[in-house]
Amino acid sequence: MTFWDIFASIFWFMILFTWIWMLIAIVGDIFRDHELSGWGKALWTLFLIVAPWLGSLVYLIARGRSMNERALAQAQRNEQAFGRYVREAAATGTTSTADELSKLADLRDRGTLSVAEFELAKAKVLGTRSASAVAHTDGRADLTPA
Repeated sequence: MTFWDIFASIFWFMILFTWIWMLIAIVGDIFRDHELSGWGKALWTLFLIVAPWLGSLVYLIARGRSMNERALAQAQRNEQAFGRYVREAAATGTTSTADELSKLADLRDRGTLSVAEFELAKAKVLGTRSASAVAHTDGRADLTPA
């Protein structure tokens, strides 16, 4: 096998790969298009199955511009959705464990939480025990595993 035979094989493989990729993109565009009727989708699909090379070229000539516009609109919708998701995730305000513990200590120091309530909340924040607090009359708390 000569160098030119290998080169020609690589060339034809790349042409075949590009054509398959183009067919997948065209079929995806056909079924994503909301303006095209069901019969239109069926006819285009049938045309692509019966005469794949000719069908691909005719589709790109007839609907190539609108195919690009639909892809651009979808990319913009995806970008907007991602932006909304990022803003929502950032707005939820993730607090660290240290922040939660300092808030709990502040509530305990102000007398809003008893020692037993503080110990129970601290165990929940730390995730060390799914414990229940048993409060004693002197304010101590026993944490017993559930």
